[in-house]
Amino acid sequence: MRLMKGPVLSERHEASGPRREAKATLYVVATPIGHLEDITLRALRILKSVQLVAAEDTRRTGNLLRHYNIDTPILSVHEHNEGARVARLIQRLGAGDSIALVTDAGTPGISDPGATLVAAVRAAGFRVEPIPGASAVIAAISAAGVKSEGFSFHGFAPIKSKARKLWFKGLIEARRDRAVVLFEAPHRLRKTLEELSVLVKCQIIVGRELTKIHEEFVFGTPAELLTRFEAPQGEFTVIVPPGTLDEAPAIPATDDEIVTLFGQLTETDRTGSKRDTARMVADRLGLTTKLVYDALERVKITRG
Repeated sequence: MRLMKGPVLSERHEASGPRREAKATLYVVATPIGHLEDITLRALRILKSVQLVAAEDTRRTGNLLRHYNIDTPILSVHEHNEGARVARLIQRLGAGDSIALVTDAGTPGISDPGATLVAAVRAAGFRVEPIPGASAVIAAISAAGVKSEGFSFHGFAPIKSKARKLWFKGLIEARRDRAVVLFEAPHRLRKTLEELSVLVKCQIIVGRELTKIHEEFVFGTPAELLTRFEAPQGEFTVIVPPGTLDEAPAIPATDDEIVTLFGQLTETDRTGSKRDTARMVADRLGLTTKLVYDALERVKITRG
C-alpha cells in the first residue's frame, strides 16, 4: 500500500487510533459534496471517535480530516478492492473496533462503493448505522424549482449500448409520473444530452459543481444545452421534469425528420431490427408504425 502524508493507515500502526466505542459499529458517513462546511457535527464526532476510516480516496478524505484536525487512521476501500477488504474490516469489527465508511463525496452506496461492505457487515451480525449529510440529488432538486410528487434517481447512464438503451427506456417511463434525476461525468455529458434530445422536448435542468465555487444551474432543452456545454467541465446532476412523449410540438413531423430520427436510433442500437426502430420512432413522434414506413419509402423514392 502506498504511504501518504496525513493519517493514512499503514500495516505498522493499524492497531493505533482513538478510543473504542462501547459496541463495534460500521458507520456509513456522508461527507461534503464540495463545500467542506457541509458536514454535520455528528459526522465529525464519529470520524474522531472510530478506530478506522475506510475511504474511497485516501487523498480526498485525508484533506477533509486534516481540515478538521482529525487524526484517525485511513484505509483505502474503493471500487476495485472493496470485496478484498471485507474480511479484514469484519475482523477489525470483531476485535471491537468501530469503522467509518466514507466515499469521495456524498453517501457511500449511492452511485459510489459501499453496498458490498455494508451487506457483508450486516450478514456478519455487526451493527450498521447511517450518518446522513450532503446529497447532490437533494441539493439539485431543492434548487431546481421542479413541481413533482417525488422523484426517481437513476445514477449514471451505462456505457455499453444495449444496457444504455434499456436504461434510457426506463428513465423515460419513470418520468411519466415524477421527475427523474441522474448523474453524468463531463466526458459523457454531451452523449447523454444527444440521446435526451431525441427523447425529451421540454426544458431540463443541469446542476454543475454543486456547492462549489463555480456552482451553476442551467435550464434548456437537451438540444439547447448541447450548445451551452461544448467542452463540459466539473460534475453534473441532471433533472428531467415529469412529462410524457406527447409534449412534442403539435406540428406533424416531416418525412426528413422521421428519417433523421430513424437514422439516429439505428446508430444508437445497431443490433435492433428495422421494425423495432420504426416502432420507437412512432412512439417518439406520436405516429403509427405505418406512417413511419410510408415516410421512409417516400424519402427512398425521392432520393433515388
